[in-house]
Amino acid sequence: MSSATFADLGVSTAVARALSDRGIETPFAVQATVLPDALAGHDVLVQSPTGSGKTLAFLLPIVERLSSSDPAASALILAPTRELAGQIAAEAEAITAARGLRVVAVYGGVGIERQARAARQAQLVVATPGRLLDLIDRGAISLKQVKVLVLDEADRMLDMGFRPVVERIVRMMPAKRQTFFFSATLSGEVGKLAQAYTHEARRHESAQNQERSALVDHQFLEVARDDKIDRLIDELNAEGKRLTLVFVRTRRGADRLVKRLQASGLTAAGLHGDKSQGQRERALASFADGRLDALVATDVAARGIDVAGIT
Repeated sequence: MSSATFADLGVSTAVARALSDRGIETPFAVQATVLPDALAGHDVLVQSPTGSGKTLAFLLPIVERLSSSDPAASALILAPTRELAGQIAAEAEAITAARGLRVVAVYGGVGIERQARAARQAQLVVATPGRLLDLIDRGAISLKQVKVLVLDEADRMLDMGFRPVVERIVRMMPAKRQTFFFSATLSGEVGKLAQAYTHEARRHESAQNQERSALVDHQFLEVARDDKIDRLIDELNAEGKRLTLVFVRTRRGADRLVKRLQASGLTAAGLHGDKSQGQRERALASFADGRLDALVATDVAARGIDVAGIT
C-alpha cells in the first residue's frame, strides 16, 4: 500500500468519493506509481502481475479524462478473455457513475445485437479483440474518436494469437491518443509491440504485492504422474477444503479431470474456451456460492476470476 491518498495523486473529489464508498481509501503501489504519469497525459508501459491493483491504475485516468458529452468509444480497453473484460467493466461501472459515463463490455458467447446497441452510446468500451472486430465490421463501433487505448494483459493476447486482430484494431484509431500497455512481461515480442503502440512512454515495473502474498500459504507436493489425480482427490476431501480452484494446461485435460472428480463423488465444473458464456457464468456462480468442491480451469480462461474466500 502507498501512504499517499488518491486525492494526493490527482484523482478528483467526486471519483475519490466513489472509491471511498466502495471501501477503497489507499492506493496500491502500482496505482501510486502509474497514476501521476497517466493523469498527466503520458503513455505508460507497466509490467505488473494479475492481482496487483493494476485495473484502477488505468481506469482512473480514463474516468478523469472523459466526459459525458464525449462520443461513443472515446476510450477502449482490450482484454484477452470474456471473464477479464466483464470484471474490468464491472469495476468501471462502479466509478464511472460519478462522471456520468456509460460503459459497455463486448465479448463473444452472448448475443451481439444487445452489445451493438449499448456500444453505440458508451464512452468506454471494454472488449475482447474478436468480438470488437465483429462489431466494427457491423458498423456498431467506430474507433475514429478513441482518446485512450488500454491493452491489458497484452502478453496473454499474444499467447492466444490475437496479434493480427489487435494490429488491425489499432490501425483504425487516431495516431494521437494516450496508450496504456499492461503486461506481465515487457521483453521479447511483447516489448516490441509495446514500443510500436506507445510514444515516449513512461515505464513502470511493479512487483507482486507483498502484503497479499504474505497472506497465502504456499505448499509444494511432489507426487508420481500416475498418482496426481488420486492425491488431488485426497486433498479435496480433506477437512476444511472449500472453494478450490484447480489450474490445468489444456481444455481437454480440464474436461477429463472434471469427470474423474465427479466420479469420485466430488462436485466439480470446468472453465475453458470451449464452454459457452452461459456455461461459464453458471460454473462461476456455483463456485462463488460454494456449491462446487472444485472449479477446474485453464490458465487463460481463469484470467479475470474474482472470487473471495478461495482456500
